Amino acid sequence: MKRRNLITSLGIAAATAALVGCGQGEPTQQAATTEAAPAPEVQETFEWKLVTSWPKNFPGLGTAPERFAESVNAMSNGRLTVKVYGGGELVPPLEVFDAVSSGTADMGHSGAYYWKGKDPATQFFTAVPFGLNAQEISSWIHYGGGQELWEEVYKPFNIKPMAGGNSGVQMAGWFNKEINSLEDLQGLKMRIPGMGGEVLKRLGGVPVNIPGGELFTALQTGAIDATEWVGPYNDLAFGFYKAAEYYYYPGWHEPGSMMEFTINLDAWNKLPADLQAIVTSAGRAANQDMIDEYTARNNAALQQLVNEHGVKVKRLPNEVLAGLKVVADEITEEVASSSDVANRVYESFNNFREQSKAYHEISEVAFYEARALD
Repeated sequence: MKRRNLITSLGIAAATAALVGCGQGEPTQQAATTEAAPAPEVQETFEWKLVTSWPKNFPGLGTAPERFAESVNAMSNGRLTVKVYGGGELVPPLEVFDAVSSGTADMGHSGAYYWKGKDPATQFFTAVPFGLNAQEISSWIHYGGGQELWEEVYKPFNIKPMAGGNSGVQMAGWFNKEINSLEDLQGLKMRIPGMGGEVLKRLGGVPVNIPGGELFTALQTGAIDATEWVGPYNDLAFGFYKAAEYYYYPGWHEPGSMMEFTINLDAWNKLPADLQAIVTSAGRAANQDMIDEYTARNNAALQQLVNEHGVKVKRLPNEVLAGLKVVADEITEEVASSSDVANRVYESFNNFREQSKAYHEISEVAFYEARALD
């Protein structure tokens, strides 16, 4: 009995050994699956600093880069995180361009006309007096050749530009006296940047370029006599109605002010293609989101300024607007003649403006006129 059991045990052991021997070098299916699975790919992460020219979280202008950063962070699942710094937190408001160019910051959010000292052609990419409105300038950039020219202008500074929002047609500004003729502009100290400032200077005024956060104090103390900023939404937030009596329109100097995202080219080139696509998509979304917000908020803010604060909203006389346009056209052509690239930017910009004017006469303009009928 014991011998039979021993033989049986030895047989089972032999059979087991044979099975193992037959499978030597051939792992079971579970083992094969475990050994064949590739190691998880470790994806590189990036942390960017984004500096702006605006007070932190300032309505519209300041919230646009914040929303952009949130979108990038979410869409990249944390692979690219963007931290936003308000004007003065990391660099002064009007040093955004230099910070991005040098790599002190990876990105910036500001207005291109602040950099006219770098290249006069930059002014075409924010606002030209009597130029393109928000819809038109966005279309020129994305479908009219503007983006390619913009990149050409910024490439020597190691910067890639993108559209970063639009305020729409602005107000002409806040004044401490009535403007009834061009003579009323002589000696007027006014915060007004870009080509609009050059127009004022040509007509005897004194253009001043100071950051938005300093405007209320400057207007209240008499350091300046007038200021333009954006429109009712932002102007209400700054409380300009407490420092000036007259609120003029239309914004001849900034008919569709396009903000910009600027990206350090070295930082951009380090990103993989999918993260570059995310940055591009988030930028396009932020660009549209800003004009949507301003269109909605300006309506309510204007009513509040008039009904609650008694602001006197006045239209600039046609005589004044006509005189401003004559000088503005002269200055625009002078800027265009400053360099070959500026001339090519102007030709592209002006051709698009003329085409838009022709079509909008029978579309937007005609519709507005029809809508106004009783």
